Amino acid sequence: MRAGRSFLAECLGTAALLCAVIGSGVMAENLSAGNTAVALIANTLATVFALYVLIEVLGPVSGAHFNPAVSLVMAWRRELPVQLLPGYVLAQLAGAALGAWLAHAMFGLDIFQWSSKVRTGGGQWLAEAVATAGLLFVILRSPAGKASGLVACYIGAAYWFTASTSFANPAAVFGRMMSNTFAGIRPADAPEFIVAELVGAGVGLGLHALLTSRSTEEHKN
Repeated sequence: MRAGRSFLAECLGTAALLCAVIGSGVMAENLSAGNTAVALIANTLATVFALYVLIEVLGPVSGAHFNPAVSLVMAWRRELPVQLLPGYVLAQLAGAALGAWLAHAMFGLDIFQWSSKVRTGGGQWLAEAVATAGLLFVILRSPAGKASGLVACYIGAAYWFTASTSFANPAAVFGRMMSNTFAGIRPADAPEFIVAELVGAGVGLGLHALLTSRSTEEHKN
């Protein structure tokens, strides 16, 4: 029963996050009169606010990962039982798709679609690795009770200092490739983004380990 609630929370949280990312992108593009900077500001703010709320509300239920890379690292650290990892990832992927479809339905778009937005190249892949490394670093270094605010602030900043606008989440890539909107990514470009994110997650974990003594980790656990 507890595992089922965790899976549901991960599905709902990821769906809400992707709905916020994609829906705000559609709204921003509709209202910005072609000004990409204004559209990105609106998209950033909506994502930051939604992420903070979702972590606060669903964190006590599932840990509020909403991200397969985060779940993988938590399983590696034994903070998530390994047997729950497949369920977490499937719930996150399902939620990402549902969130994209819900955003499309609300804005009167074709519910089922594929993105044609090109996002590729070494700079983009490096940006995703940096964004995800930073995200995991922030999550692992956050003091107790402060992760929601710190993670939301980091993602808001990373929207602007990374060339890829900081997906930092394989589930987000999965959902956004199903949306031919402002926030989309072409399916052909998705695999490289996901690989870069997983590499970045490992880097973030490694950087945290370098700054953490064994005694500190044992005390924390």
